[in-house]
Amino acid sequence: MSQIPFDPERGKDYSLTGEQARLAEEAGLVSAQWYQCPVPRKRMKELMQRSDNRAIRDTAIWLGAMLVTGLGGYVFWGSAACVPFFLVYGLLYGTAANSRWHETGHGTAFKTRWMNDVVYQIACFMVMYEPQVWRWSHARHHTDTIIVGRDPEIVEPRPPRLSMIALKFLSLPHVYNVFKSLFLHASGQMSEEEKVFVPQTEFAKVYRTARIWLALHGLVIASALYLNSWLPLMYVLLPTIYGGWLSYAFGLTQHVGLAEDELDHRKNCRTIYMNPLFRFFYSDMNYHLEHHMFPMVPYHALAKLHEEIKDDCPPPYNSLVDAYREIIPTLMKQRKDPSFYIKRPIRERAPEASRTETSEHQESAFS
Repeated sequence: MSQIPFDPERGKDYSLTGEQARLAEEAGLVSAQWYQCPVPRKRMKELMQRSDNRAIRDTAIWLGAMLVTGLGGYVFWGSAACVPFFLVYGLLYGTAANSRWHETGHGTAFKTRWMNDVVYQIACFMVMYEPQVWRWSHARHHTDTIIVGRDPEIVEPRPPRLSMIALKFLSLPHVYNVFKSLFLHASGQMSEEEKVFVPQTEFAKVYRTARIWLALHGLVIASALYLNSWLPLMYVLLPTIYGGWLSYAFGLTQHVGLAEDELDHRKNCRTIYMNPLFRFFYSDMNYHLEHHMFPMVPYHALAKLHEEIKDDCPPPYNSLVDAYREIIPTLMKQRKDPSFYIKRPIRERAPEASRTETSEHQESAFS
């Protein structure tokens, strides 16, 4: 594997159909071998055990809290008292649902497959991630994590666009792009980039889902117009916007400012210690390095996995604030010097003793 030199004049092409994709393949960065911290086989089997009980409990708390806060918003609608109810409802809808689509998309949240599938479809609708497209997009993200030209989920290119980051806290670019994509898919078309990672056998499902989603959103908007009230939109669609800011705050910490085009998750992923409430909203994805290195481990076992491998990993960040103390200055530096990135301290090991074929453990992570 060879590094791709950074051209300060041309920069990098972050699209999946440009020159950078070819360069990544030539450099041996595509579906390559990734570093894995050594974990005893018996212990790894224990950590990979899935459980319906934990996921059912957490899902019941999540949906139950949405019901309570949604009811409170309805009862106090028209007065200032409804604001705190909808603020919490929005976080449960626009942030907690984001981590739920992610976990159920991996198929590791529940032991029972149909439970994963049902919650995945519901959560995808809430955060407006088209289920077929994002399942394959996220599989590519894990296979080629932060490989420029290959990873469709790189949150922020270099140099960073600060105005776009601000808008993303309100989910406005996301919602705009989703509706643009839904109309494209509903007309029976796929974008050129989607054709790179979504199998053609899935296209018909993508088109059908887009038509259903447009119909559902149309009904919600029609209800709001008929009732001459914002209330229906406060429960569907708008919470994706007013409740997604915390999800983006979490997501920005996962990889931004770290190394690109590296085959070691210790160099391009952050693990952050968080309080129990944040961990609930985030489904323990604060252990992000651990999740990328071993995606078959369920979210509720990531803290235990962290204890197993932490001595072989860079020190975790002590809080979300601690992480942003590093991220914000890095973004400012990258505006002037796009080649700058944070070099996390790691211990190098012999390649033959520390690398595993990505294709084996990533493929099963999305089955």
